[in-house]
Amino acid sequence: MESTLIFCETEEIEALPLYATTIGFWEHQPELERPTGFPDYQMHQVLEGKGELFIKDRRYIVEPGDVFFLFPHVAHAYAPISAEWRLSWVSFNGREAGRLLTYAGIRESGPGRLNDLSLLNPLQKMLELSHGNSLAVNMERSKLMYALMLDLKAQLSAPTDGQDELERIKPVLQHIEQNLHRTLPLKELAEVVSISPQYLCRLFQRTLHERPVTYINKQRINRSKQLMFSGREKKIYEIAEQAGFENTSYFCAVFKRVTGMRPEEFKQLHGLEG
Repeated sequence: MESTLIFCETEEIEALPLYATTIGFWEHQPELERPTGFPDYQMHQVLEGKGELFIKDRRYIVEPGDVFFLFPHVAHAYAPISAEWRLSWVSFNGREAGRLLTYAGIRESGPGRLNDLSLLNPLQKMLELSHGNSLAVNMERSKLMYALMLDLKAQLSAPTDGQDELERIKPVLQHIEQNLHRTLPLKELAEVVSISPQYLCRLFQRTLHERPVTYINKQRINRSKQLMFSGREKKIYEIAEQAGFENTSYFCAVFKRVTGMRPEEFKQLHGLEG
């Protein structure tokens, strides 16, 4: 593949939740420095060779199998450190761009590791599309951009230490699932894996990005929805109790915080009244 740079016309598609702004491939990526960053999100996939990436005061080595993400207006620089450094990239934006990256586990500028060394399929298809800027072509690029974001969650390898930590708390998650109907003190959860409550909270934050009580409440709300479906004659206080909430008012407050509506509204919306 020869070096390619595609500038996408965005005027007609800026209302879309996600769209590509530039797409490209370099046979040899030159050195580039951006003290004020770039206006769009960017994702670069390293295909051959080795380079160095600088983000703020941190330096990373990136090689085949690596991708690196750059958030808008974050200072960065990158340069080759091998004879050839082949990269493919896409710049993108839209009101859902940041949320889709978060869904894939990407919360800030930096590198990631892919499970496969080959060029990501949606990115390859974007490069193979017509270089024209008709509305139809740009709409197709937006579809492929969305597919790329969804694929990333499965394609990105979890950091080794993060994966180990997730494995470590799996018995805790199973214990929660089996005991949602009753009070679950933090001390009890920590004893399941023989660690301190404070360390368990840190593990939850690092792996699930939320506190244990937040995770438990979300699981209880899911359980309450199942109870509403399987027991339509049940009263709200009965559902709250069977889902593990000691206080009906607290159950209703958590339900609205998680779902955006009261339990009664949820039941009505889904036709679950007794």
